[in-house]
Amino acid sequence: MKEANSGDRGSVAKGSVAPKDVDEYLAGVPEPARGTLNKVRAAIRSAAPPDATEAISYRIPAFKYKGRPLLWFAAFSKHCSLFPGSLSVMEAFKNELKDFDTSKGTIHFPLDKPLPAALVKKLVKARIKQNEDKKRR
Repeated sequence: MKEANSGDRGSVAKGSVAPKDVDEYLAGVPEPARGTLNKVRAAIRSAAPPDATEAISYRIPAFKYKGRPLLWFAAFSKHCSLFPGSLSVMEAFKNELKDFDTSKGTIHFPLDKPLPAALVKKLVKARIKQNEDKKRR
């Protein structure tokens, strides 16, 4: 994993009011980032259980399952990000993430090139398992 500069903190979605849903967030994101995030969204959706829900959390899109967050994604001025919400999950996939810029809790990828769908699906499944393991304790 390459260490990313986290200086670019503001999401590119337009407006000073938090979007009401993921569709509204994405409508405010310019291309090519919108198309990239839609591909990431589709990969997350395909790996998440049918009863997982989309939400806006921290002013960016998130997926939740059984009331617990799975992960977040967003567009910024120079990159897109996926936030797995778990340092241990990122550590578990560090070899697969070595070609991407990362910083504490985030994976950066180009505005015009989504993360590989297979990797996104693995991250989703790992987060589901992690959340379920926490519930059992």
